[in-house]
Amino acid sequence: MTSIPTQASPWWKHGHVWLVISGPAVVVVASMVTGFLAVKYADEVIGGQQPARASKPLVLSQPRALAPALEGRNHAATPDKTASP
Repeated sequence: MTSIPTQASPWWKHGHVWLVISGPAVVVVASMVTGFLAVKYADEVIGGQQPARASKPLVLSQPRALAPALEGRNHAATPDKTASP
């Protein structure tokens, strides 16, 4: 039995190649559009103003509830350190 040799078609005629190429191509185009929009419609920088500073430290009304995680973990189950027995 003899087989007839078939010639492979060029790479651009295979659909899956375009599927693989189109994903990164769309991302590149979208990033260029995003960059263009960011440069063209950039927000103005507000200059000459210093951020407002508090004159005294902020006093929290519930210090135990807002304590750091290591100090405040399970604060509902442990006794209050500030309460007298």
